[in-house]
Amino acid sequence: MYQYVLFDLDGTLTDPQEGITNCVQYALDSFGIHHQPKEKLLKFIGPPLAESFMVYYNMDKEAAHRAVQKYRERFTDTGIFENRLYEGTEKMLYDLKTAGRTLAVASSKPEVFVERILEHFHIKHYFDIVKGSFLDGRREIKSQVIEAVFEELPKGFEKSRLVMVGDRLHDVNGAKAVGVDCIGVSFGYGGRKELEDAGVDAIVDSMEELKNYILNK
Repeated sequence: MYQYVLFDLDGTLTDPQEGITNCVQYALDSFGIHHQPKEKLLKFIGPPLAESFMVYYNMDKEAAHRAVQKYRERFTDTGIFENRLYEGTEKMLYDLKTAGRTLAVASSKPEVFVERILEHFHIKHYFDIVKGSFLDGRREIKSQVIEAVFEELPKGFEKSRLVMVGDRLHDVNGAKAVGVDCIGVSFGYGGRKELEDAGVDAIVDSMEELKNYILNK
């Protein structure tokens, strides 16, 4: 039985497409890179930002750092709320919490932003633990975020009773790196093939299916 359920945020509990893509384009504009296709910007949803700027726009670390700072200029007060809960998210959380599960958020997004988003959507009270990265770039790797959650769990907890839920290969790889299962959601931004290629343990297509899988495991 899964007792401890860790959730990614972007692309798993919320759809942040508008805010993230608008803020990425805002950052790219500052480098003279204008009017990028939306499909290319969607790839920024999930992975650490600096990594994405380096991979998709060939920036070095210094340039990527500056791009992240520009991104946050717009994100901090505007982009953060250009976001929405996926259909059925709150009911799924309510049902899992009512069933006695321990819920946590494990996101590569800075923890201060994660907290504000959860509060904005009035779902923070469902979570026993909330972990994200630091603004200075530390703890961006998903395995590190999951391990930060471990530190808050009862001593001697069994990893077989813990599962990570996410939408990208980074969630799957992070879970595998620390020896826990991972459930992928097909409605996020990785897609079924990315999740399957990463070796995800299961894929669900809705919040209701996710809840039932966890409760019946």
